[in-house]
Amino acid sequence: MLEALFKPKGVAVIGASSKELHIGNRVIKNLIDFGYKGGIYPINPKADEIRGIKAHKSILDVEGPVDVAHMVIPAKFVPMAFEDCGKKGVKHIIINSGGFSEVGPEGAAIEDAFMEVARKYGMRVLGPNCQGVINSDPELRAYCNFTFTFPNPGHISIVALSGGVAEVIHQGFSAMGVGTRIYASNGNACDITIPEIIRYLGDDDGTRVIVTYVEGLRDPSTFLEVAAKVAAKKPVLAMKAGRTMEGAKAAASHTGGLAKEDIATDLIFKKAGIVDFRDEGELINAAAAFASQPIPRGNRVGIVTNTGGPAVIGTDILVGAGLELPPLSEKTEKRLKEALYPEATVHNPVDVLATGTAGHYRACLDAMMDDDHFDCVLVNFVTPFFVDNDSIAREIVAVSTQQKKPIVCNLMTDRRQWAETVRILQDGGVPCFALPGEAARALAALVRYHRIRTRDTGRIKEHPDVDKARAEKIISVASSAGRLMLSAEEAYNLLDAYRIPVPDWRMADSAAEAAKVAEEIGFPVVVKADAASVIHKSDMGAVAVDLRDAGAVQVAVEKMADDLAADDLRFFVQKYLPGGTEIILGAKAEEGLGHIIMFGLGGIFVEVLKDVVFNLTPVTDVDAKEMLVTIKGAPLLAGVRGQEGVDRNAIEELICRLSQLVGDLPAIQEMDLNPVLAYEKGVFTVDARIAI
Repeated sequence: MLEALFKPKGVAVIGASSKELHIGNRVIKNLIDFGYKGGIYPINPKADEIRGIKAHKSILDVEGPVDVAHMVIPAKFVPMAFEDCGKKGVKHIIINSGGFSEVGPEGAAIEDAFMEVARKYGMRVLGPNCQGVINSDPELRAYCNFTFTFPNPGHISIVALSGGVAEVIHQGFSAMGVGTRIYASNGNACDITIPEIIRYLGDDDGTRVIVTYVEGLRDPSTFLEVAAKVAAKKPVLAMKAGRTMEGAKAAASHTGGLAKEDIATDLIFKKAGIVDFRDEGELINAAAAFASQPIPRGNRVGIVTNTGGPAVIGTDILVGAGLELPPLSEKTEKRLKEALYPEATVHNPVDVLATGTAGHYRACLDAMMDDDHFDCVLVNFVTPFFVDNDSIAREIVAVSTQQKKPIVCNLMTDRRQWAETVRILQDGGVPCFALPGEAARALAALVRYHRIRTRDTGRIKEHPDVDKARAEKIISVASSAGRLMLSAEEAYNLLDAYRIPVPDWRMADSAAEAAKVAEEIGFPVVVKADAASVIHKSDMGAVAVDLRDAGAVQVAVEKMADDLAADDLRFFVQKYLPGGTEIILGAKAEEGLGHIIMFGLGGIFVEVLKDVVFNLTPVTDVDAKEMLVTIKGAPLLAGVRGQEGVDRNAIEELICRLSQLVGDLPAIQEMDLNPVLAYEKGVFTVDARIAI
């Protein structure tokens, strides 16, 4: 439980200082200046008082209850201080100091020592190397933090590993005049984790929207589980660092090479229902809208403006984000023609003109609130000197307060001259943005969350016809032999166990045997050399295609035997299938999450264009359908220029079977099915590579 961390009855600062530039002084100053209503206890054996508050030589000397103790002392003294805190009954410790596991083995040993004490007394630790927490609840006003942004009370809560980024976001809300609720920066996170804090914020009635910044997920499965539950009841907005960094060097497979470092986090965000952002400004703007506005019931937008150009900009962005601008209903059109100036534009967007009055804005907003054609409203509001802008602002607030549909405002003004207009809108909870694009993107984020919350996630298709035991035995045999790659025979037998369609095939140990099995399969055939040293078959001359007689097979096998000269060389003979559309499927193990499944078009599309999409296992039937339409080359699957489309149902089933296969067989590290040939009826895997 983190209740005492965020709602402490008493706060001690161990390492409190009389020096103004010391963190141990700043924390006390912040508690005082912010109006903290609990007890404040400076701990300093050499001081009588700090900032007018009695200092104590030890936390054991404090008479009142202490829920939170800040530690602003050198690392080597922390374990002993923990012991005193435990005896005092402290519930949570915030370690502002550094010098622990982040600096090496010596620091890690100190961290282990104080965590042993924490576990002995049931204390929880935030940090080390962290800023701390803030709770702006007017009944508490706890600023257990050494930063400098004093928030107004609000409904946005912030949690991040990086204190620097968290503070940037915090300042962004402050600059907008938007209040915040709870702020937490947990630094090295040796104990209290981001998922724990998100779970707490999910249950906090004062938090309407959660903003998080992550630099990596230490326990991705727990994060996914917690975030999914919380995002189902309130919006979770997230931003991840390091998107431009390449992951570890690509493995030999396509899947490993195409799945960059940030893919897993992106997929976690998607599966959990998190609204993710790549720009901190856009995240801040969206959170401001979520904090005060209801979630829309659809994607249809009505625009009210008193100038044309910004409405055009907003329209372009909204439509580009998948929102719609429907026409006014006949009733609304008639209603507005009677209420507005004759020169006003009465369609969507509605232009009330620069001379539009408060009554005109109110008429438009009321009409759009009543019109079932619209789910949300964007207001472009420039502040001309010849109208009563304060009255217009009051009417926008009055409609927004009804909470029928979300309203966002592009307020185009000199905020110094029309400070009162700005204040009216901000105090009234109307999210105001300086640019039309900012307002449009914030509104689009609200709609995005609506889509997430109402989406059909589908069902996991379990195929009862698979032979899991057979597949497990194949992997066990290979593993016992110390091999990291399955042979072609093993790989195809494993595919067969999961009823993944493949062309007819046989194994051969010699040219003569290869010719014989080719005749059994029926010409034409493909021959592939199979050996542990032969990985990239095409590059090594280990593949011969469209062989039409036994003689051609013998010649091809003999050449491979001479060129490759591997002791374990065998030959894989397969029915040659002409035509078809090449696709690629793959899977890559992701620690703590299962596997990432990849799908895309094969050939140049994967080699050059990297036109692939990913999903986390288990993949649902809806996930599989979505993967097919998400790639850029999706139209090719439907058929273009008179060509027949491919069997999409068969591809979707193949994706689901692959998901089940790697879910059942966690030992598989990487797997490529490339190419898979898709036809008008059916799909066939013609090459497979499986690493364990």
